[in-house]
Amino acid sequence: MANVYVSIGSNIEPEKHVRAAVSALRRRYGSLAVSPVYRSESVGFDGDDFLNMVVGFHTGLEPLPLAEALREVERLNGRVRGGARFAARTLDLDILTYDDRVVQQGRLALPRDEITRYAFVLRPLADLAGDQIHPVLGVSYAVLWERFDASAQPMHRVEMDFDDCV
Repeated sequence: MANVYVSIGSNIEPEKHVRAAVSALRRRYGSLAVSPVYRSESVGFDGDDFLNMVVGFHTGLEPLPLAEALREVERLNGRVRGGARFAARTLDLDILTYDDRVVQQGRLALPRDEITRYAFVLRPLADLAGDQIHPVLGVSYAVLWERFDASAQPMHRVEMDFDDCV
């Protein structure tokens, strides 16, 4: 079983869709490790704020089938693909890491490069898996967060309880 970390983001009815994602992932993969949730401004376009978090779980799926399963969860939550890359969305689920593997299969690249580019990805990953080592950079996510200049990417922690998401 592989240990994976997946980012969850939404800026269309974000509380509803983030909770729906946690429920769907629990139903499919069982127990989840859950990071805090953060509110941040949209990046790359003018839009409502996003809620972002990271979850960790174990799966027997290989990276591409897992990515396809996550796309299905997005679709079931009203995600429409095919528009602008930076746009409002009901749900965005992205594999961040898959064990310590480095993967390049078509459009799937792991570890995901957004980890080191966006505070809303790195911060919840560091909260959840701070002692894990980035398989390319060779340093922990906690150290990457300590070194990250988040001044241009303000975030605010949002209290959300996922105990009833099953």
